[in-house]
Parts: sequence; structure tokens; C-alpha cells
Amino acid sequence: MPPLSSSVDALLMNVYTNTLLKCERFEVSHFHDRSVRLFTNKTWRSNNVPAFRGTSHLNRRGYRSTKISSQVMEEMQSNVFIKEYSEDLPVTSSYESAMEALSSLITRKKRGERSSVGGKYGKLERMLIYLKILDLEEKIGGLKIIHVAGTKGKGSTCTFCEAILRECGFRTGLFTSPHLIDVRERFRINGLDITEDRFLLYFWNCWNQLEERVTEDLPMPPLFQFLTLLALKIFVCEQVDVAIIEVGLGGKRDSTNVIKEPIVCGITSLGMDHVEALGNTLGQIASHKAGIFKPHVPAFVVAQLSEAMDVIQEVARGLAVPLEVVAPLDCEKMDGLKLSLSGDHQFINAGLAVSLSKCWLQRTGNWEKLFGKQDNLESNLPGPFRRGLSTAHLSGRAQIVYDTNLKSCNSSKVSESSCGDLIFYLDGAHSPESMEVCGRWFSGAVKGKQKASSCFTVENMVQVWGNGHHQYGTEKRDKSYKISKQILLFNCMEVRDPQALLPKLVSTCASSGTHFSKALFVPSMSTYNKVTSAASVIPADNFSRDLSWQFNLQRHWEKMIHGKDTEVDTVIDTEPKMDAAKFLPYEFLYEDASHCSPVENHFACSAVIPSLPLAIDWLRDCVKRNPSVRIQVLVTGSLHLVGDVLKLLRR
Repeated sequence: MPPLSSSVDALLMNVYTNTLLKCERFEVSHFHDRSVRLFTNKTWRSNNVPAFRGTSHLNRRGYRSTKISSQVMEEMQSNVFIKEYSEDLPVTSSYESAMEALSSLITRKKRGERSSVGGKYGKLERMLIYLKILDLEEKIGGLKIIHVAGTKGKGSTCTFCEAILRECGFRTGLFTSPHLIDVRERFRINGLDITEDRFLLYFWNCWNQLEERVTEDLPMPPLFQFLTLLALKIFVCEQVDVAIIEVGLGGKRDSTNVIKEPIVCGITSLGMDHVEALGNTLGQIASHKAGIFKPHVPAFVVAQLSEAMDVIQEVARGLAVPLEVVAPLDCEKMDGLKLSLSGDHQFINAGLAVSLSKCWLQRTGNWEKLFGKQDNLESNLPGPFRRGLSTAHLSGRAQIVYDTNLKSCNSSKVSESSCGDLIFYLDGAHSPESMEVCGRWFSGAVKGKQKASSCFTVENMVQVWGNGHHQYGTEKRDKSYKISKQILLFNCMEVRDPQALLPKLVSTCASSGTHFSKALFVPSMSTYNKVTSAASVIPADNFSRDLSWQFNLQRHWEKMIHGKDTEVDTVIDTEPKMDAAKFLPYEFLYEDASHCSPVENHFACSAVIPSLPLAIDWLRDCVKRNPSVRIQVLVTGSLHLVGDVLKLLRR
């Protein structure tokens, strides 16, 4: 058994002394990819520390975890201890095992299906029982929560709030959904994803306590309910000063609506989405969103269509909620700084975040401590507000990523000759309204890039990786002309209406002079019924999935381009080891698409590619073969697709 590294020692010491002892009782999973393990009857000793005592067991579903009593936790407090090993160590319960456990909580194979959760309790009633089991019912009252619902922009608004209050000096917790690459993205402490080891500690603690109480009437919680409970557990044990909670779906019946006394509530822009669950009118949807309002608790809302605003105001009056409609942020108030999240629509989200953060500071008695009697934000924003708005990060929303996989590129320095030839523009838009916003952003970003390409230098071109952290550099280019090709890489869930999404995107781009050379339709790697991590193996069946939905998307695209229905050949060779070029010739990129009527079932405007890795390989090969081409790929239609692209680019 290899010796422990000092970094692991420090991690364990920090975890046990600063985290576990805050909770009365903890069940600890084994660590993933570590030589560290917690075992039955094994000893951790130093000269003045009693032997470690714990109980390892396989729970009902076969996932191994370890219980540590509160007495042992007390004995371990403020002590440094060394670890001893023995040869007969049981198999570790890895991070991937936790992902398998989470996947077992998914009750639907795809979105739109009815959940098959059993038992005699309703969702919120069941959530309250779970809170009692986890001893969280009273404790979540001390979290000082900002609760945010909406159709578009609620993740961005929550992220802005978190960054502002962190810049004000508070310890923050942020819960958002969905995740793009790794489930830990949903839980941020002080602006960073929770670490893998801490995630496992809290995960198995919640899992084991809930599983011990499973009955026919009270099953394990479905996935999002479990993740909500886990978020509350994490924030309580991490002793955050503020918890910013994004609603999952709707509001009134959402799992997060067990929050009874938030400090302030917010509603972002509303639109037609999740109609199968929330209703097919804006009024019905608004009623669900306003369901997070609590009596006498202040609420803020951005401007809405009257059909939605009337309902929101009616709900607010009924609960005596002080409601304020918030205007978009005036960029002049940033005093020269820029919002870190791209797109004009982010000024709407930023305006709401400023109001929510200010209200939170006032209601918790912190505003005057920080800013004295200053109450008017009509002039410049306070420094912490400006810094927060200019540094907040959220992946997959109006994000630009330069592919650094090309041999001529270096991830830390932009090449002068050919780096940047393949650029991905990532936005998880999946509603007609967000498609329009996405189109405006992409057109602006592409036009800015095209103007810059004829200059000697472009300052501060941004690479964004992982959580959206920015790396700034200077991109130098010669004056040689590069052929720019705009390509759409698209997929969406089958519950979406492509006839509402694709025309909105194309018309918005065209109105700004941006036209797609090609459209590529691909299946996502991730599936609705499986939780994966950044390290998860790409499934072996990735090349042999049913492509009927992708061909359906292609039909809609061709009909939109030609104005009439077009027959699409749905027979495709899906040999897993096929070369990208054998499936789709490189010449396809340069075929004239101005008169791209299909001839003998050959399409010059679009293609269905059987796997996302194959599509990325084809794009990379295209730019390697022609150094004078610049391919700008808009990836949109699904956050799942965006996350999968990010995962592949990281590798």
C-alpha cells in the first residue's frame, strides 16, 4: 500500500475537524481514486489519539459506506493522526458508485414521462418527512435563503447574487441545475464546486439515513428531490451565511419549495417551457412560478408580458408580499467594468440580482454595516456589486471556447498561425425566447470576431473552461484572409418543438447578417436516465443509438431552407470504428449551400452524424486540412449537448 501524500493528510484533517464535527452523526463513504480508505475495525493512531472505530457495511442497494459515531468524531477533533494500513482492504466505494446510486433514483427514462414514485405521500409532504429524517427541518431556517424561480435566466441571476454577496465578504452556498459535466457543479461553496471528497461525505450521509427509513409508503426520493436535500445538508454543515437556491421546475410544487422563510424571492423572465407540467398559457406558468412567494416576504420580478404579470401581482397581493418590478441594469453603473456573462439579456438578470442582493443585505442587517446610509443605487453600484457582476461564472451560457486540441495550438498561449481555427460558441438555449437571445449573441460574437481577424492584434480574447473561469491572452494574427464558416451543431429533447426553435434561431441570425453554412444534427452522449461524471467512460453504444429524432430534426431544417418537405434517407452506417471522413467527406464543408436543393438524396446544407465524438473529430480534421479556414460552431438546443461538447473538449 503506497504511503499517503501530505496533501491527502491535510485534506483529511481539514474535512474531519472543520466539517464532520459540525454534524451530529456522519456516515462516510470511501474516497475515490485515493489510497485512503476507511475500514471496519482498522485503526488510525497517533501517540495521543485513540483508535479509529467505525462500521463498514453494504447498504440495501449494494453501495459500501462507513458509519462513524459522534463519540469517535469528538475524539478525533483537534488531533493530528497518522494512518496505518493492512493488506486485506475492501473494495472502495468510488465516486462512480455514487453516480450509479444517483442514477437509481431517476424515475423516468426521458422527460415528459410521468414519474413512477410510489408511496402514499405527495411530493412536498414527502420532502418534509425527508427533512425530518436528516434533522434539517429546523436548521434550514438559519440558512438565510434567496429563492429564485423563472423560465429563463434564473441560473444566471443566482450566480450573479452569489458572486455579489461573496464579494461583500459572506460565505456563500449556491444550488443550481442542471449540471453540464459533473453533478458537483450544482453545489458551490464560496464560488467553487464542492470537492469530490466532501461531496462523497455528505452524499453517503444523506443516502444511508434515508435508505434506513425506506418503507412501502416512503420510498427513496427521486433524483432532484435527493439533490435538493443534499444541497440543504451541505449548506447547513458548511455553515454558509447565505444560500442561493434556484427552483428546479415551476415553483409551487417544486422540491425547493419546502423553504418556508426565505429572506427574499425573485422571478426571472417567463416563457413557454415545460408546458406538459406547468400549463400551456403564460398565466398558468406564472401561477406556478409565483408559488414560491411567502407571506410578507419581499419579492422582485423582472418585466413580464401582462398575462404573466397580472397573475404574479395577484398572488403577491393575496400573501401581502411587497412586490417590486426591476428594470435591467444600466451598464453605466458598472463604472467601466463589464458583465462577466455575455449577452444583452444578462442586464435583465443582473438588475434582478442587484435588487435581490441589496434586499438580502438590508433584511439581514448588513447593508448599513457595509455601506452606511447609502441607499440609492441610481449612481454607481458599490464596489463589491461591480466586482461580483464582472467575475460571476456560469458554464454553457453564451460561452466561447477555443479548441486547443489541435497540434498547432497550446492551451496556455494562442498560436500566431492557426490556433483559434475551430471555435465553439456554447449556449444551452432550448425555448423559442432563449433561441432568439442566443441568435443575437452568436451573431454579435461572430461579427466581432470577423472584424478582429483583419487586425494585427486582438486584446483579451477569452478562453473559458470548466466553471467558466477566464484566461486572458493576446491573440496575434497576420493579415492573411481566413474563410469563415458558421456551422450549427444541434440537438434538442423530443418534447421540444423544432418548428418553434430552429426558425427563430435562423431568422434572428439572418436579420443580423449571419448565415449558417451547414447544420449538423447529433445525438447527445448523456442520457436522461443516467448520472455521469467528468471521468465517466463514453458509452460503447454511442455509435449505435436510434437516430430517428436527428433525422426528424434534419427534415425540419431542410423544409425550412427549401420551403417544402424533403425526403431524408434514414439508413446510415454506424460502424463504431468508422473514420469521420468516410462518413462525411471533407468537401461537404465547402459545397455551395446557396442553392442546396437535395440531389439524389444528397444534402449540401445539413447532415446527421451518428455520434458527437465523430462530429468533433470531423470538425477538427477539417481545420487541420485547411489552415485558411476558420470554423465557428454554435452548439445549442440542449444543455445536455453543451455539457457533452465541453466534456469532449476537455479530454
